[in-house]
Amino acid sequence: MDDQGGIIIEFHRVGAYVKVSAVDPRSLTEVCIVGDPAAGEEALARAAIRKLEYVMARKTGGPAPARRRSPA
Repeated sequence: MDDQGGIIIEFHRVGAYVKVSAVDPRSLTEVCIVGDPAAGEEALARAAIRKLEYVMARKTGGPAPARRRSPA
């Protein structure tokens, strides 16, 4: 999933949380996460995309994407 332009991201506020859905339109794979709105849309979208990449890799039997650690 290198071309993130093809991923559909949707934000839906549910009370004190935000539900973020990420969809790959080619395979129709959809994942959802729930997060704190204070994290910001960019951080929540990145988390949803990482989950989508993980699920897609599991579906194809390939290795899960390597986890990237942010410098502390």
